[in-house]
Parts: sequence; C-alpha cells; structure tokens
Amino acid sequence: MKMRTGTILVALALLLTGAAAYVYVSNSDSELPVGFVQGNGRLEAEQVEIAPTMAGRVEQIMVAEGEMVAAGDVLVEMDTDELSAALDRAKAEVALARQTKAEAKALVVQRESEERRAEHELDRARTLLASQNISLTIFEERETAHQVAEAVLGAARARVATADSRIAAAEAEVRRISAQIEDSSLFAPMPGRVLYRLAEPGEVVSAGGPILTLLSLEKVYMEVYLPAPDAGLLPIGAEARIVLDVLPDYAIPANVTFVSPEAQFTPKQVETISEREQLVFRVRVRIPDNLVAERIEHVKTGLRGIAVIRLDSNIPWPEALDRRIPPELFE
Repeated sequence: MKMRTGTILVALALLLTGAAAYVYVSNSDSELPVGFVQGNGRLEAEQVEIAPTMAGRVEQIMVAEGEMVAAGDVLVEMDTDELSAALDRAKAEVALARQTKAEAKALVVQRESEERRAEHELDRARTLLASQNISLTIFEERETAHQVAEAVLGAARARVATADSRIAAAEAEVRRISAQIEDSSLFAPMPGRVLYRLAEPGEVVSAGGPILTLLSLEKVYMEVYLPAPDAGLLPIGAEARIVLDVLPDYAIPANVTFVSPEAQFTPKQVETISEREQLVFRVRVRIPDNLVAERIEHVKTGLRGIAVIRLDSNIPWPEALDRRIPPELFE
C-alpha cells in the first residue's frame, strides 16, 4: 500500500470540543488581541491508496464510497487461484527435494561402506607388499581403488548438500507465494473513510494500481500562510484554535506542528490579489488525535475556515475563545 499526503478537504462539522470565536472571524472590523495571529486555510488529512503489491484480478470489494472503516478491516480480496496452484507446486517441490536428500543420504551410507572396504584392502595390500607376498602392480590397483572410493564418497556427500540447498530454495518459494497470498487481502492501515472506489470486482489491476482511496482520520490539520514577522515567532507546539465557516461560533483546539523553512507566495485560492503578492511561510496546525477519535464519525469532507494561533503561552486565551461546545450539540 502506498501512502501520500494529499490536499483532501475535511469538514469537522460536528467535531470535538472548542470555544466561541465568532467575534474574531466574522467581523472584518475586529482585530485579534496582541499575541495572536490568524490565517485562512482549509482542513486536510492524509490520503491513502489501497493497492495490491502485484498485478491481479479483483475478486471482492467489501466497502462502498463514504463508508467508515477501522484499522485492520479487510477492504479488498484479490483472486488467488493462480497463486494457490503455484503454492501447491512449490510444496510439491519441497517434498521432492526432501526425498532426493533421503536418497542421497542412503547413497552416502553405501559409499562410506565401500570406502572403508577399499581402505581395509589397501592396508592389507601394504602389509603384503612389505613381505613381498604381492606385486607392486596389485598394490597400486588397490591404492587406486581406495582413491576412487574416496572420490565417490565425496560426490555422494555433495549430493546431500545440494539437496539441502534445493530444499531451502523450495521452502523459500513456498514462503514467497504464501506471502503473496496473504498480501492479496488488503487491509485498512488506519481508521478512515472511503473517499473513492477506483475499481470493481472482475477488473485486472496492475501492481500498485489503486483500488480504493481512503481519507485518513488520524491526522487532521489545517495549513495557513503567515507573513515572516508572524511565522518567525511561532514555536512548534504553539496552541491554536481552528474555526470553520459552518460553525463560526465554535473553535477546535489544535497545535502548530510544522513551520516551513522556505518562504513562498500565498496560493491563489487562499487570499486576495494584493495579499498574494506577499511572501509567506506555510504553517501546519494539527488537531490532537484523541480529539479526532472522540468524534471520528463526524469527520466529513468539505469546508474552509481559519486558524488562530497564540504566539506567547503566557497570554491567556480570551474568554470568547475558551468556551466549551455544549454536549447537546452532538446529540
């Protein structure tokens, strides 16, 4: 499976705890208190493509677009008929290699017996030659026979080693095919929502070809663009509030997790022409995972908003930005 961070709009329309912020975001004449900055942006999340590691035919897809999934859920089953046949063949190769090894070991026992006999006859010939009871020619014949027996024994032992290698190779093939069969079941790597269904049962997809696209609901964030004087003062971990256009009276707690080291022009879709002419730094404000998990079923694609960031942790949040969302709002 491949994972990439995409520009996926996420609306947390009924999400999490927060505080009232309308006074700072809906009134163009309002100004933030000293020690606070804000930027326009939109909520994003990671986009995860569910794809097979090898080409094959889609057998079954268990989810539909828009459906929520939990980490570990089976999403797609690929056809494994060919892999199952290959696995049976590989297992047969293992059995054959083991049988070959057994035969090679039996042959080693036979060759060891022959070598011991040839060695005994050589020793006896050496004694008889010393007493001149046999000719030198006979002694040399028995010496040669012993050398041949040793060579044959070495070859038999080499066959056993070869059989061991073949067994190891066959077993490795079994493991490889078994892993491919396991990889034919595609699981959700994290909780999320099915964003796109890109293939249907019966279709043949290439290795790495996406079948589903998931919207990860573990890492939800907003990226805003701030001018250098503001971005340069931002510490990583600074507290923030995210305010959505659909819920202007409430804010979502968040933290600064990234400040770009390079300046850039503000994207066209974010600000006016005059503001786009200024160099800004990209800042990522992320909602804590535990807050997302509490209202994960309410995470939906959609809306824009702003992020209000506190520059100095010693400055208290204004009362209007620190009121909690009433529990009945989620009922």
